[in-house]
Amino acid sequence: MDMPYRYLGRSGLKVSALSFGSWVTFDHQLDVGPARDAMAAAFDAGCNFFDNAEVYAAGQSEVIMGKALAELGWGRDEYIVSTKIFWGGQGPNQRGLSRKHIVEGVDAARARFGLDHLDLVFCHRPDLHTPIEETVRAMNHIIDRGWAFYWGTSEWSADQLREAWRVADRLGLIGPLMEQPQYHMFHRERVEREYAALVRDKGLGTTTWSPLASGLLTGKYNDGIPDGSRLTLPQYSWLKDRMLADPDTPAKIEKVRALTHIATDLGGTMAQLALAWAARHPHVSTVITGASRTSQVVENMNAITLLPKLTPDVLERIEAVLGNRPAREDDFRDG
Repeated sequence: MDMPYRYLGRSGLKVSALSFGSWVTFDHQLDVGPARDAMAAAFDAGCNFFDNAEVYAAGQSEVIMGKALAELGWGRDEYIVSTKIFWGGQGPNQRGLSRKHIVEGVDAARARFGLDHLDLVFCHRPDLHTPIEETVRAMNHIIDRGWAFYWGTSEWSADQLREAWRVADRLGLIGPLMEQPQYHMFHRERVEREYAALVRDKGLGTTTWSPLASGLLTGKYNDGIPDGSRLTLPQYSWLKDRMLADPDTPAKIEKVRALTHIATDLGGTMAQLALAWAARHPHVSTVITGASRTSQVVENMNAITLLPKLTPDVLERIEAVLGNRPAREDDFRDG
């Protein structure tokens, strides 16, 4: 298995097509030892990007990942690590994208990781109460201090990204390099259509999250919620409630059943098909995977073997099941 590496947007940084993130697993399910083993399995498969955020497990996710990195002993030039800044605490200045919270939040993240610098820092959500100029200046301050190399956004609209670039261009500063949007078979519009012009004109990179739609696209819920699965654990009751409250869940499960047959025909699992499908899109720099055990990491990383099997005919079979292809990129008009 040869992991593909892609440039992150219009930069010289190469990221693995599949990456590894700690959301909902680190601290909740994985302590340092299992987290280290999962990260090692991902790294052995060619993964070089590890994603995190200050809000994950209230900072404990960064602590666990940092300790795991220390135990693994990789060279600092062998991996890429990120954090996302927005929800640092409950205090009035512990959240948002003010200069104060960005600077203090990134400094605190470095301390939790035990690292001198991070590679990527994301603005975890848009802050409607802080001027974008303040945020752009603060992110450039972080880069100028050597605390991070690149900055980006997560779940910002195309208009908000354009405004950030306008501010950066006017001030002679660095604009956002990458965006971290949700992207999977049931959630396509933003990556495939809204960002199309930004990828083309600005070289926007993307580090997409939730490729398995919170487990729905693994096929494990095709016949109900199995005993011992994540949704049976008390700490994930919110995730279970969200899935059950979605009126489209039954229809989505029917589609997953049909897609599972395609995965089997290709010699893979449903989860591998969903990951390869997300990674195959030209607007995607890397797909962030997650896992609660090492065997899942191995299965996920092996999704790379399905990439060459996603021929135009196979993709059309998938589209026939999904029935949700966004408008063509050619139809997108840059406002």
